[in-house]
Amino acid sequence: MWNYIVRRTLYNIPVFLAIVFLLMLALRVNDPVYAMLGKNPSEAEINARRAEMGLDKHFIEQYFRFLWDLLRFWQYEVRSFEQDRPVGDMILDAIPASIAVMAPTLFFTALISIVVGLISAFNRGRWLDRTLMFIAVIGMSISVLVYIIMGQYFGAYWPSTQYSDWPFKVSVDASVGESRWFLYHPANWIAFCALPVMINVTVALGYDTRFYRAVMVEETRRDYIRTARAKGCGTARVMFVHMLKNAMIPIITRIMISLPFVVTGSILVEFYFNIPGMGRTLINAIRTSDFPVVQTFTALFAALFIVSNILTDVLYALADPRVRLS
Repeated sequence: MWNYIVRRTLYNIPVFLAIVFLLMLALRVNDPVYAMLGKNPSEAEINARRAEMGLDKHFIEQYFRFLWDLLRFWQYEVRSFEQDRPVGDMILDAIPASIAVMAPTLFFTALISIVVGLISAFNRGRWLDRTLMFIAVIGMSISVLVYIIMGQYFGAYWPSTQYSDWPFKVSVDASVGESRWFLYHPANWIAFCALPVMINVTVALGYDTRFYRAVMVEETRRDYIRTARAKGCGTARVMFVHMLKNAMIPIITRIMISLPFVVTGSILVEFYFNIPGMGRTLINAIRTSDFPVVQTFTALFAALFIVSNILTDVLYALADPRVRLS
């Protein structure tokens, strides 16, 4: 297994380097110096600012300098152009907020969608299956922005005008963010994260439920299901012991695809609810052409996806003895 992990890691190094290279190349289409200096800056001011930001060097030199800084992550001192603070500190401040929203989202989405998929598959073609799939399709057909706008108005703003003790807030109040862990206080989590989590779960349920139903329907046709039923196993045992165990490969795939978003966050939800997570920080950096922040965050995202892909293969082998890593 360890030989496989090492080989997969080595194979993905060129992919990681290419992602960083293409991103840095794309970012440099627009020069952020002019936006920072305002109208009609002098040539001396432009050159001085470029030198201060390290943009006066050749692109290849900037590329390898950034890679060297990444390798020295324990001494990562790259600073944001816009905020003039270490990017590493910005990441450490943003990750807890993203996890506070996305970890419960992933857990509840997987739990609910797997159970609903199992129930729908075992009632295939009946009214319960059709009703659940109709609700799933309706949920998939509505834009996430609609959920966010309706959720903010009917879930937070309007009730707060009727009830003074309504627990949900429209957005995170910056004045309460004294610590990067402030969202982990139960009262703060309910006020600022519970509604975004419910919206995220609602958006994802339609897609995941249909996926898991398709997987479970395929499993219900297997011989081992007929054998289990012939031996007198109850429906619950067939569903949650026999079938669920043999359907772990696609379930692991689906969950592991979503796992990096636990750290990287949900861009739209974080932006509209003012949650100080990775997604909102990245959007603000893109808007201000803050190259160091965008480059570092994207490198982190790429590394997380590569690690999750390798971990997925390892979990395949642990979940199914028939899978061999080679």
